[in-house]
Amino acid sequence: MADGYQQFDMFTANKKILAFDLETEEFSGFGNLPDVGITCAATLTDDGEAMQWYGGMHQGTYDPKMAQDEVVEMVDYLWEKMQAGYQITTWNGLSFDFQIVYGQSGRDERVKQIAQAHVDMMFHFFCIKGYAISLDKTAQGMGIAGKSEGMDGSLAPGMWKAGQFEEVLKYVAQDVQVTLDLAQKCAGEKEVRWISKRGIPNKCALPAGWLNVEEALRLPEPDTSWMDNPWERTRFTKWM
Repeated sequence: MADGYQQFDMFTANKKILAFDLETEEFSGFGNLPDVGITCAATLTDDGEAMQWYGGMHQGTYDPKMAQDEVVEMVDYLWEKMQAGYQITTWNGLSFDFQIVYGQSGRDERVKQIAQAHVDMMFHFFCIKGYAISLDKTAQGMGIAGKSEGMDGSLAPGMWKAGQFEEVLKYVAQDVQVTLDLAQKCAGEKEVRWISKRGIPNKCALPAGWLNVEEALRLPEPDTSWMDNPWERTRFTKWM
């Protein structure tokens, strides 16, 4: 195996996987992410268990955002699944999804443990290459159906606010399906392929499959001397 990978166990095909994603209320993009509300979230396991959460779900309403007790209920589920051996898997969940979950759950310390133990595929890629790629461009590179045409996560907050609840719930469910498909296919083929902004196909080897956050942080730092303003890994982890 490549240098830095000998110490890790492979993310094997028989590993139980749980994909996770969420959508948020509208926010400016600035300020404190833990203060941003969650409108809805979804999970999907590789054995077909699909779950969704949203504000007001138990009351039969669609609220502007999930209440703290609703977020904690979701954390309970993720925690139980992790303890049962599921590998929670996201795309950019370390710096975004779980930072928001941490704040909206009342700073439940379990969220930090879940975040550290989960596989954030984008973060693992970043630790190898020193830059990030998008879920949609990676799905294209791997030959997996991605987001619906004309739809992306930036539209979901406004759609929820406008009352397009079912459309947003369908969108977040599709995202966890794509996340699960990518996790399985990339691990099985031991590489991740993506399409660059210039439309050029690229690939990167994953000799040990996907690594969780704790393992990815132990990889050697890549050479980023060619970049003007390279990101530091702390950009993703400082909230913890």
